[in-house]
Amino acid sequence: MTRHEHPSSTAARSLAVIAITVGGVIAATAISGSVLAVYFARTVLTPPRKREEDLRILDYDDDTITLSRSIDAFTPGLYSMWFSGDAGHARVGDIVTFSGRSVTRQLLGVDRGSLEGVTRARVSGWFFLRPADVSDEWDEVEIQTELGAAPAWLIPAAEPSTRWVIGVHGRAVRREEALRAVPVFRDAGYNSLLVSYRNDGDAPATGDNRYSLGDAEWKDVESAVQFAVSRGAEQIVLMGWSMGGATVLQFATRSSFASRVTGLVLESPVVDWITALHFQGAAHRLPRLVRLGMMGLVTHSWSRRITGQAQPVDLRRLDLVARARELDLPILLFHSVDDGLIPATASQALAAARPDIVTYEEFDTARHTRLWNYDPDRWNSAIRRWLQNLETESLRQPSRESDV
Repeated sequence: MTRHEHPSSTAARSLAVIAITVGGVIAATAISGSVLAVYFARTVLTPPRKREEDLRILDYDDDTITLSRSIDAFTPGLYSMWFSGDAGHARVGDIVTFSGRSVTRQLLGVDRGSLEGVTRARVSGWFFLRPADVSDEWDEVEIQTELGAAPAWLIPAAEPSTRWVIGVHGRAVRREEALRAVPVFRDAGYNSLLVSYRNDGDAPATGDNRYSLGDAEWKDVESAVQFAVSRGAEQIVLMGWSMGGATVLQFATRSSFASRVTGLVLESPVVDWITALHFQGAAHRLPRLVRLGMMGLVTHSWSRRITGQAQPVDLRRLDLVARARELDLPILLFHSVDDGLIPATASQALAAARPDIVTYEEFDTARHTRLWNYDPDRWNSAIRRWLQNLETESLRQPSRESDV
């Protein structure tokens, strides 16, 4: 303190410095939170271009492959393994041996590329890559959507049939995801139509190249239903995987063609995006305010220049727990409590809200959209029983008349 400076002046200046510092910290925190909210929003809405290869390949021979320790590597079942930036593909099977740091699994085959010199890979649930892997007969067809022609695979039943299942894949993947369901539906006498939809890399893209999380994609499913009806379909089941489940649910509650559908099968579905986004944000240790900020960006039109989306997404309309009473179709619902990406809580809530129409099959260690991979016998048996019950109920009740 200088000779002529009053003590109160020094205290005031100190308080001012503290206030400025605190204000700066608050402002920096707010800016940082806003940046995180924008990044999270753009990540959710934008189709990814690259996927992380999070497994290390430690060794392999003609029959086995040894991988570094991870949840994916240690989960039993049948899986795809992608490598070399997804240019290479192999199929892995049962666990042969494991230790604390590695697991050796069956190597069922290398379909693309070579494992020579490859050290990194990632696991997925696809397993089958093309219709020829599940059927000798199939056609590449085009479905006319409001954006243009969207490619699809049509795999006929073994015998001529008016029963159809339309497979709707999830976010960040393509129609190959739904190939796992073809055999069980084909055995039950169903033609399988595996569709593409806007911004998935196969179907025409929107101008903004952004997902709508089901809020607009359902229109492409509606086009697929119209296609099936034009080909003689009389009984149509929709099957949605992950975001495809959200899309199917939007179709069921918003389309004038919903009366053409007799039932829904949902695999690890997004029943409520608000719950799912909170879960994903918390998994990345994002504060609640950041998560709420992200959802605000997604749902308001003023943020279009920030997120890149042409139209806001109505997250409340995508909440089918809150809208459960609007559903009137039989539903077979699969989810695993260890999903890791989309929590099972919303599926559990939908099953509790509508036990009259929902048949709920809960797994405990299958992960996201990999319930077939983990236990194909249980998965196929559940679908087979549900289809039999669906047929029994359809014989008891008058057909649903369409006003279309």
